[in-house]
Amino acid sequence: MFQSFESHANPAQGPARLAALRGQLAGMGLAGFLVPRADVHQGEYVAARDERLQWLTGFTGSAGFCVVLPDVAGVFVDGRYRTQVKGQVDLAHFTPVPWPEVQPGPWILEHLGAGVVGFDPWLHTAEEIGKLEAALAGSGVSLMASDNAVDAIWPDQPAPPCVKAFVHPVALAGETTLSKRARLAEGLRRAGHGAAVITLPDSICWLLNLRGGDVPRNPVLHALAILKDTGDVDLFVDPRKITDEVRQALDQGIGLRPPEDFVPALQALRGVVRVDRGTAPLAVSRLLSRAEVAWGEEPCRLPKARKNTAELQGMREAHLRDGAAVVEFLAWLEARLPQGGMSEIDVVMGLEGFRRATNALHDISFDTICGSGPNGAIMHYRVTEESNRTIGRDELLLVDSGAQYLDGTTDITRTVAVGDPGAFAAECFTRVLQGVIAISRARWPRGLAGRDLDPLARYPLWLAGQDFNHGTGHGVGAFLSVHEGPQRLSRISEVPLEPGMILSNEPGYYREGEFGIRLENLIVVEEAPNPPQGDGRAQLRFETLTFVPFDRRLIRVEMLSPGERDWLNAYHAEVLARIGPRVQGSVLDWLRQACAAI
Repeated sequence: MFQSFESHANPAQGPARLAALRGQLAGMGLAGFLVPRADVHQGEYVAARDERLQWLTGFTGSAGFCVVLPDVAGVFVDGRYRTQVKGQVDLAHFTPVPWPEVQPGPWILEHLGAGVVGFDPWLHTAEEIGKLEAALAGSGVSLMASDNAVDAIWPDQPAPPCVKAFVHPVALAGETTLSKRARLAEGLRRAGHGAAVITLPDSICWLLNLRGGDVPRNPVLHALAILKDTGDVDLFVDPRKITDEVRQALDQGIGLRPPEDFVPALQALRGVVRVDRGTAPLAVSRLLSRAEVAWGEEPCRLPKARKNTAELQGMREAHLRDGAAVVEFLAWLEARLPQGGMSEIDVVMGLEGFRRATNALHDISFDTICGSGPNGAIMHYRVTEESNRTIGRDELLLVDSGAQYLDGTTDITRTVAVGDPGAFAAECFTRVLQGVIAISRARWPRGLAGRDLDPLARYPLWLAGQDFNHGTGHGVGAFLSVHEGPQRLSRISEVPLEPGMILSNEPGYYREGEFGIRLENLIVVEEAPNPPQGDGRAQLRFETLTFVPFDRRLIRVEMLSPGERDWLNAYHAEVLARIGPRVQGSVLDWLRQACAAI
């Protein structure tokens, strides 16, 4: 059944809620307040209880924040959401602000001569607040940690999620929690740190080989943890989430404590405690009153990103299973679209049906993005009952979707032709495909980061004076969050790529009011063999995990170089070899045609 994800989004209520918030701030002696899309855990995905930005403004994007001042309320969004935000907020009361081009510090100084701006220290990292304080230094504007002003005026705020946790088997995890904790504890000892605070839900789930359901589409458990240099862990979690099976799977080194014990536990810690300045809430470091705070990377992030053999094998199998389901869907879609009358919701439901038919689907990995025609230009568009559009003739249809299986997480985007979208659309499609191919063929010296490879995907578009306002790729978890750090293919990512890291490869092009194009495969970093003419330098390359054909009707073959054409033909041959045995009948016939050499 189709479910609209915007349960608390109501732009019509925005002005009244904004007025109520300003009244609350006046009573608190505050001139302004920061409203982020964040929770205590500082993960990218939040539960309904923490959708404060959405509740206040109507904006439903997965990133952004609002700065509420007496005479203006700025909704800061990055390039992915510039089109979306204009259609979701009341523009008479909320002002979209292009971020990060415009930073909140200078913007606040421009709109507020003097006063105190409040913020909830559990919803912002030390890094965020430190940057903002530096920008405001020496002005008449200051920041102050306070109670959450939005919570005070949200009468029907949902309760915190409370979904049962479950065990992630060692056969899929590839390593016991005892072994993981011992490895990380050794790193703490080498650094001279007695403990580390962990707040990210996917890190805690990875460390303890647990999964949960506290966040929609992401199998994570809301909890907080303190890892000791002995390898022991204090896990602060609602006891109602812990089943007998989970309790029996946890060894004696894992102590279960209720969430209300977290603050006293921080206050009682002594010695040197590691805190991640970029992922832990500011409140954590401020509560470590008896300890010495050592800023450092949260210890799970890099080990979690480097997938082990079992995790990679699970991801490969999940992608073959999912690839067959998507091929079934694309064959069905091509046969169904000419009949007309098909809506975006019909597409979303149809695709999920093919995934459910695998009898292995745990859940989809995010709400499917299905944008036809002009809706495709809204990069993170999610169809609702109100926005649902009938798919027209001679246009593009963009479908970005993914699945959660017990052995892996998938994320794939294909853009397909409905009728004849025209020569210009095909040229843009081909440039985006050239970007995918460039990343897929890349080899590079060890030590390079995502920012070093990101331009490869953009170069064909740049030559035509075009570009896209999002990163080329994000990290992906193994039956965890579909967006996983710290690795990215992005001009702002300085994290060196390492073997085992999984990323998306998804350049795009978006023509506001007309169409959107995005093509996406998942890829994994691996060692590159040294060619005969090489001089022995250690190099890396990508292995492709996703096997689904690209729409050949949209490829302008004359624009491809011989190397690009060879890569595409080899890729389609591999798609047919890997997915062909998993489908049959008319679907296999369709796949053979879709994978024919060009």
